[in-house]
Amino acid sequence: AWVENCVNKAVTASINQNEFDALCSLCFNIGCPRFGKSTLVKELNLANYDAAANRFKDWNKQAGKQLAGLTRRREAERELFEATA
Repeated sequence: AWVENCVNKAVTASINQNEFDALCSLCFNIGCPRFGKSTLVKELNLANYDAAANRFKDWNKQAGKQLAGLTRRREAERELFEATA
């Protein structure tokens, strides 16, 4: 429930179910404060959907080190975000 509340509070743009699901997945992984302050959310709230989709890749590091598993997860989230509902 906290993830859905966070996404609903942070995102003011109109989004479909796939976009919501992808955003919830990201939010669950990075936490509400980071999600709400992210460039991805800023771009999305400006209705820059393509720019927002491209920002999923920014969240593929842990302790400054790029991880293959996070890269795959972010790509899957981006694909879901861009899928038509």
